[in-house]
Amino acid sequence: MSVDLLLGLQWGDEGKGKIVDVLTKNYDIIARFQGGPNAGHTLEFEGIKHVLHTIPSGIFHKKVINLIGNGVVIDPVIFKSELNELKKFKIDYKKNLYVSNKAHLILPTHRLLDIASEKSKGKGKIGSTLKGIGPTYMDKTGRNGLRVGDIFMANWQKKYDKIKKKHLKILEFYNIEIDFNLIQIEKDFFESINIIKELIVVESENFLFNAIKDGKKILAEGAQGSLLDVDFGTYPYVTSSTTTAAGACTGLGIPPRSINNVFGIFKAYTTRVGSGPFPTELFDDFGEKMSKIGNEFGSTTGRSRRCGWLDLVALKYSIRINGVSQLMMMKGDVLSGFDYIKVCTAYKTKNEIIKYFPFSISNEDIKPSYIEIDAWEEDLTKIKNEKKLPLNFKKYIKFLEKELEVPIKIVSVGPDREQTILRI
Repeated sequence: MSVDLLLGLQWGDEGKGKIVDVLTKNYDIIARFQGGPNAGHTLEFEGIKHVLHTIPSGIFHKKVINLIGNGVVIDPVIFKSELNELKKFKIDYKKNLYVSNKAHLILPTHRLLDIASEKSKGKGKIGSTLKGIGPTYMDKTGRNGLRVGDIFMANWQKKYDKIKKKHLKILEFYNIEIDFNLIQIEKDFFESINIIKELIVVESENFLFNAIKDGKKILAEGAQGSLLDVDFGTYPYVTSSTTTAAGACTGLGIPPRSINNVFGIFKAYTTRVGSGPFPTELFDDFGEKMSKIGNEFGSTTGRSRRCGWLDLVALKYSIRINGVSQLMMMKGDVLSGFDYIKVCTAYKTKNEIIKYFPFSISNEDIKPSYIEIDAWEEDLTKIKNEKKLPLNFKKYIKFLEKELEVPIKIVSVGPDREQTILRI
């Protein structure tokens, strides 16, 4: 079993990019398996912050291959912009960045459809990043999509024109005013397509099969979080892909028996971007403090993240559906100096108290049941050794390990690569 899997256990934004970067030295291949440029994986080292949207988070390690798998949807324009950013740091991505020929392309009209769909919902909008992700996955499952491999085919332009025509008819149906210049958008799109043609495009499932056969170590990198999974998340306020462990198999073409460790990442509190239910959301000074200290703004959209106490009901649910074997806790440093800390251990409904994640967690039906935990005053950001962590913070970790029944192996105490404590 040579494949480890890393994914988020909440509503995304857990800090997956940083942990992938920290772990990359232990692997030969880092492979993204789902999502699109709605993801924003932030890495920070040597005083510089890097934000990746499509490219795997191991790209700054020269000897590691980074693969964009078939389960990912690619916006060529955003992708080109990411590649240009890498040039500033002299990253030779033409050698260590591979792209699956089965990954689907986000077309200019996909983004327009996303905007029209969201506007049509009014107050009931999903909270889409408007990157065209949903419409692209809809075309994928509807067997109308265009893939990276198509750009090398003789009938590429004909295929593109056919689906564009279909999309424009759908936009007419929405009858919603959108300001756009399709000629300019397409110009940028086709210029970016030419950049993809210069990269290493592979039959990714075959590439990974041979890598596994050769004993290469692979880390599958997920995007978003388990509570945004299209099947198991807080539907319909979810993303359009499978963000849980199963998505690694379909998004990369690897067999389940190849998976070894499943690393689950969570924050010491909870955040959510966009619409949707959030039982532990705070609207008081504690929530504002989390947001300010934690710099809780989406790395892709810049939108403010909603903040709340840690929800163990939801976290246990994510751990179970993913088969998590190791946990990584992020942003414990943000809670330093709080008067106290609360943790949701159950939900209160109209008729009972439940400890499982139900069909719906709408805020009208569900209220959190909390226990209060002693906080810590000490600043964690300069601590390098687990033994020097404050006693109450250690107690918090032990409490969570007991409740979750999975060991917490990594504790992050700041955004930088060096602000990471490995627990034996």
